[in-house]
Amino acid sequence: MRDITVLVTATGAPGTAALFRALRTNGERGVRIVGTDMAPQAIGRHFADRFYVVPPGSDPAFSEAVFDIVRRENVDAVLPQSSFDLLGLAETRERFVGTTVLVSSPDTVRTANDKAQTYALLERIGVRAPAWRRVTGGRELAAAAEELGYPDRPLCFKPVFSSGSRGFRVLDATVDRARQLLEERPGNLAMRLSDVVALLPDEGGPELLVMELVPGRERTVDGIARSGEILLGHAKTRQAMRAGLAMYFESLNDHWLLDVAQRIVAEFGLEHFFNIQLVGDHVIEINPRISTIVYQEDLNLPYLGVKQALGELSREELAQLRANVRPSRRALRYFDQVEWDDASSAADMQAPPRTRIPSNSLE
Repeated sequence: MRDITVLVTATGAPGTAALFRALRTNGERGVRIVGTDMAPQAIGRHFADRFYVVPPGSDPAFSEAVFDIVRRENVDAVLPQSSFDLLGLAETRERFVGTTVLVSSPDTVRTANDKAQTYALLERIGVRAPAWRRVTGGRELAAAAEELGYPDRPLCFKPVFSSGSRGFRVLDATVDRARQLLEERPGNLAMRLSDVVALLPDEGGPELLVMELVPGRERTVDGIARSGEILLGHAKTRQAMRAGLAMYFESLNDHWLLDVAQRIVAEFGLEHFFNIQLVGDHVIEINPRISTIVYQEDLNLPYLGVKQALGELSREELAQLRANVRPSRRALRYFDQVEWDDASSAADMQAPPRTRIPSNSLE
């Protein structure tokens, strides 16, 4: 079996080190990894075989930069990690002749990335989502919060398009601001509505989604889909939150979760990797990309997804691996660090794998 080259975007993401390790330790072949990120200090520069700084995923120049790298590095597959990277790649994926881009269609990406459109579609297919209102400005936010039960019940809100808990806040009239200031770490998510409204313009500004704060355990379904069908699904809990990131996971044997995920995958037309998040029995997030994986020695989800996308693994062969999911499996995410000498920028540019291509094409 020939070796392959995989380009992974957003390699400053928390799951990068584990993802790289999984791709390389697949037991079948060598996998050369090309990493990209908009930040020169992304951890991927230390773990990838080659690393490139690229524009932000929302920049129109992003997909062109990735295309240049794909040609330069003879990449077999492009695996995006960030929601911000998806649309540009989806809209230009036909250009990547000879390279497989693991991304859903542009329409699917737009719908999934727009949380209001996502919730509206879920309601149409009978899947429970939080009660919600789409607003702009402090005046509309306050009116929507009152409609949804504030101050008698806590709510939450976030930008219509966001990723990784960015912009998410809880609206709670009982929050103790003095205790937050003196006793809690910076970054507490709970705020009073009056404090939020004071920070927003009365009208206009970014679109926000105001929602009921649903109770219950957080769970997700990760998997690989093709043509609206889940070929391999993996359900897990999502626990021990720190800075908006889950740090502990337990695999689950939950047929109801997988049934809900299948309805969503079919309706959205999700392709390749996906992640569906629930709180209680409410779906709160649909990510048409790879997310945190609970790895097993006999179930290497990232490598299997790349292999299937390259046409090396049939749908039937991948589906047979569902039986390998072990409900006893646990994952604990933790902090680590790397050290290096960086005496001068010139010396740094010569040290592999910290490779940059000419500024006129990427930076």
